[in-house]
Amino acid sequence: MAKIIDGKAVAAEVKRGLKEKADFFESKYGRKICLAVIIAGDDPASAIYVRNKVKACEETNVKSLKYALPASVPQSELNELIDALAADDSVDGILVQVPLPAHLDEREALSHIPTNKDVDGFSAENVGKLVLKEECSKACTPSGIIELIDSTGVEIEGKRAVVVGRSNTVGKPVALMLLERNATVTVCHSRTRDLASVCREADILVSAVGKARFITADMVKEGAIVIDVGMNRVDGKLYGDVDFDPVSAKASYITPVPGGVGPMTVAMLLNNTVKAAYRGK
Repeated sequence: MAKIIDGKAVAAEVKRGLKEKADFFESKYGRKICLAVIIAGDDPASAIYVRNKVKACEETNVKSLKYALPASVPQSELNELIDALAADDSVDGILVQVPLPAHLDEREALSHIPTNKDVDGFSAENVGKLVLKEECSKACTPSGIIELIDSTGVEIEGKRAVVVGRSNTVGKPVALMLLERNATVTVCHSRTRDLASVCREADILVSAVGKARFITADMVKEGAIVIDVGMNRVDGKLYGDVDFDPVSAKASYITPVPGGVGPMTVAMLLNNTVKAAYRGK
C-alpha cells in the first residue's frame, strides 16, 4: 500500500524556512518582502486561490498587495497597473491571477511583468532560462512536484519519469525539471499511442491532464511514485486524475487530492517571491 505524500506538511515546512528568510530580509533592509496580486472579475475559484495566497503571505511575513479589478477593466488599465508595480522598487513579485475575463489578452498582460518580478515563472525569458539551466523563477506547480518527490527520499537521478500532459504551466516545465535532475523523461499527450504501456514504464508518474480518475491501476508500475496534479469536480465532489484507491495498492508513494500538489503551488510562489527579493539586492 502506498505511503501518502502529505502536501500540506511539506508546504508548511517550506513556509517555515521562507519565514526565516523573510524575517532576516526585513531586519537587514528595513522593509518586508512584497508580493502584488492582481485579480480581475469575480471567478469563484480565482477568489479562493487569491485568498489562499494572501493567507500564505501572512504566515511567512511577506507583505501582500491585492488589486481587485472589475470584470470590465480595459486592457490598457490592467497593463498600466502592472507597469506601475513593475516600476515600484518595494514590490518584489507580481502575480496576475488567471483566467482573466474573456476580453483581456492574458499573454499581453503577462508580457508587462518584468522577468525579475515574474514569480509565476511563465515569462518567455524565465522558461528559456529553465531550458538552459540558468537561475530563474520556475513555474510554481512543477517546482512543488519536485519538492514532493524529494520529500519521499527517493533519488530522482536515473529514474524513468513519465509526464501525462504537455501544458505550458505544468507538463512541459515539470518534464524539464525532471530532466535537469537526470531522470529519463517521456512526455505523453492526447496523440500518444498505447498510453497505458508507456505509463507502466514509469518509476515516477506525473499526471496533469484534468480528467477525473483517468490514470487507472493497470497503467501504473508496481512501486511507482505517483503525483496527481488533477483537480476535477464531478457531481460536486473533487477528484484527481488518478483512480486513487486501486492505484494506491500498487504505488510506493502517492499524492492525495486535495492536500497533495495544491498546497505546494502556493508555497513555491512564495519561494519565488523571496528569491526574487534577494536577487534584487
